[in-house]
Amino acid sequence: MALKSGRKRQPSRSRRPQIFKNPKAAFALALIFMDALLVALIIAYVPYTKIDWDAYMSQVTGFLGGERDYTNLKGDTGPLVYPAGFLYIYSAIRFITGGEVYPAQILFGILYIINLSIVIFIYVKTEVLPWWALILLSLSKRVHSIFVLRLFNDCFAMTLLHAALAMLLYQKWHLGLILFSGAVSIKMNVLLYAPPLLLLMLKAMNIYGVISALACAALVQILVGLPFLVSHPIAYISRAFNLGRVFIHFWSVNFKFIPEPVFVSKQFAISLLIAHLGLLAAFAHYKWCRHEGGLFKFLHSKATSALSSSSSSGLKILKEEHIMTTLFAGNFIGIVCARSLHYQFYSWYFYSLPYLLWKTHFPTLLRLALFVGVEFCWNVYPSNNYSSALLLCLHLLILWGLWSAQSQYPYVEEKLSTRKKEK
Repeated sequence: MALKSGRKRQPSRSRRPQIFKNPKAAFALALIFMDALLVALIIAYVPYTKIDWDAYMSQVTGFLGGERDYTNLKGDTGPLVYPAGFLYIYSAIRFITGGEVYPAQILFGILYIINLSIVIFIYVKTEVLPWWALILLSLSKRVHSIFVLRLFNDCFAMTLLHAALAMLLYQKWHLGLILFSGAVSIKMNVLLYAPPLLLLMLKAMNIYGVISALACAALVQILVGLPFLVSHPIAYISRAFNLGRVFIHFWSVNFKFIPEPVFVSKQFAISLLIAHLGLLAAFAHYKWCRHEGGLFKFLHSKATSALSSSSSSGLKILKEEHIMTTLFAGNFIGIVCARSLHYQFYSWYFYSLPYLLWKTHFPTLLRLALFVGVEFCWNVYPSNNYSSALLLCLHLLILWGLWSAQSQYPYVEEKLSTRKKEK
């Protein structure tokens, strides 16, 4: 009887919540709670400064009034340049808040906590950072301002993107692509993740799976833009997905030290594009596909398997760390080569910064110094020649650290994947 009762007690101990067995998860929950208090204090006591809110509300008013021609949707800051998902999101916000800033700040505060929770989940699952370094995710003055003091649409785009990345960690590629496309429908910068994402899809799925996942993403774009594609398709596509926009030199955080005539020139834009594509190709060939024999050998083997009847054979499960490293590094390359980074654009890569720093071979003190340096540059207002030059140097140093870091085997060991299939 004593033996039986002892056996009965044993499962009860295993039923304890995993949170008490994982110090990192417990610290993460405490961090989220403390940051929620900080957000509440910011909303209550820090004055709000209107930047794009009135423009957003003007553009939404035109949409709700029945306007479907993108050339006629304008605000205080100029014409509407975001895809239709932006209009749906801010129409809902206008309906809930009545266009008032304070209740909108509360909504964005909730959004901030949701986004932070998703990002911390990604960090805990990939186990790249030590537990104490998670606090870096809550230490950005600029990111808090972007969410609850500026109410930029970047916040919704990045939250949806991070949700997509969380799905990819579970190999949910179709659902991840749907969420990814939803993020693109809010702001086009999310497309910086597209090249590394496509490479990962080719690794994880056969060609038919890749095509069907891309079809799901395309369908989202069609459905979101349908009211505008039916009535004024050229105006919608040219305005919402304008890749040739020239930003104002004054607001540039990264290339302020470049003379304005050079900054706005087509030659400078083409040079950055070439650098962007070249860096992506180099990382893909020498880093992300190193264990497959390089990019070209990998693509050749993929094309060969697509032509054979056994294209589904030989597929392997990607490691979570390889997925996030490839995606974060690919996006960071786009950040380094962007012609102009405005203050709200910091949200495009801030949450990946600690991850990328810990993927370098740098000592911890240098990692922390780089993190503080980048944060400092983004809080210099207005940016100047020195702060923008320093930011570029810090970016290039981090990029070099990623390049010189050792590439890890990207696939789950076959023994483990076999066990999963047996289960």
